[in-house]
Amino acid sequence: MSAAIAAVLLFATGAPSIAQEAATQATPAQEDMTLAAAIAGDWRAPANVARDRYRHPAETLAFFGVKPTDTVIEINPSGGWYSELLAPWLRAGGRYVAAVPASGRESPLKAKFAAAPARYGRAQWLDYDGKAPAFGGAGSADAVLTFRNVHNWVAAGTADAYFKAFFDALKPGGTLGVVDHRAKPGTDLDAMKASGYLTEALVIETATRAGFVLEAKSEANANPADDARHPNGVWTLPPTNRHEAADDAKYQAIGESDRMTLRFRKPG
Repeated sequence: MSAAIAAVLLFATGAPSIAQEAATQATPAQEDMTLAAAIAGDWRAPANVARDRYRHPAETLAFFGVKPTDTVIEINPSGGWYSELLAPWLRAGGRYVAAVPASGRESPLKAKFAAAPARYGRAQWLDYDGKAPAFGGAGSADAVLTFRNVHNWVAAGTADAYFKAFFDALKPGGTLGVVDHRAKPGTDLDAMKASGYLTEALVIETATRAGFVLEAKSEANANPADDARHPNGVWTLPPTNRHEAADDAKYQAIGESDRMTLRFRKPG
């Protein structure tokens, strides 16, 4: 059986538990890919490439310490902005897991994976219960990454459950990497829920309650032009652009949100 066909079958029949060894290992024909090569990949959607200047993938993943041999769980990858980078980069020596709330609907990202098995065939898909999240076997992941999701969990009152699930999924010494919209210090909880911007203090407190230790902060995704005060919260800015057409130039000049980038460690 060819490697491509095997990859399709693995995806179509359901990926094994991420706590188990992958059913197949990298072969000599699968060349290691550098992160720089993944970022420069011609398969990336042009709209995603255009956002590199705001999302700084090389700096962000380097700060999180992700290695090409790691098992990485990305929480709620949505359209797959980071999936386009992480899945090909981790393909040969690591493992990429897309963790998505079970909805009963076919995900366009899942279809995208299945359509390009040579690139995404080793990516694994993990459906989870958004009300009681769990992310595979305990201690199965080297890194859990979440990009611009925590504000949704804070608004829904489920943030503690998610951070506890991250803690459980990580190996001792594993990394939790968090990027989210950053509110000014002292912003109250109601304002955070309404605006989509969170204080670093709130995120750190939530992670600490789950057992994590804050290891470092980065300004890789900072945007000093964003004052975090907009009529429709963070969604006023690109890429959502929930604003009046007459104000478009103003918000395009600001660019995407000011974001915190935090690295936490599971003790051990």
